[in-house]
Amino acid sequence: METVYNQYNHAIGLATVHLVWIPCRRRRLFANNEALKLRCIEVFHSVANDKKWVIKALEVAPDHVHLLVEYDPHTSISQVVKAFKGRSSRILRLEYPELLKLPSLWTHSYMFDTNGKVSTQRVLEYINDPHHG
Repeated sequence: METVYNQYNHAIGLATVHLVWIPCRRRRLFANNEALKLRCIEVFHSVANDKKWVIKALEVAPDHVHLLVEYDPHTSISQVVKAFKGRSSRILRLEYPELLKLPSLWTHSYMFDTNGKVSTQRVLEYINDPHHG
């Protein structure tokens, strides 16, 4: 697979990050609520679309989220995480009042990997593997 780099005004490159985060108190929010899961996916896609980022892979598991996203070089990883977690928390808590019982939708923590040691293809295979069921 040949790497295709993006061109920007003063840069050329490919910024891709694998992100993982969990709901507050590691609740299994998406285990029995397909509508909530689908709405969360919609919100993530709207964030990516608005920011002109590309979601390469996405999994909303019962108690965590995996996201492989290609973003612009002018944005920090923390800003990427904040965009996805912030908008999804705000919208989902408005639309699903039962989520207001939690102090927040997501924990403050997240894991990131810039794929320096593992190819994007390997990360894609990992995220798309049904082992997270």
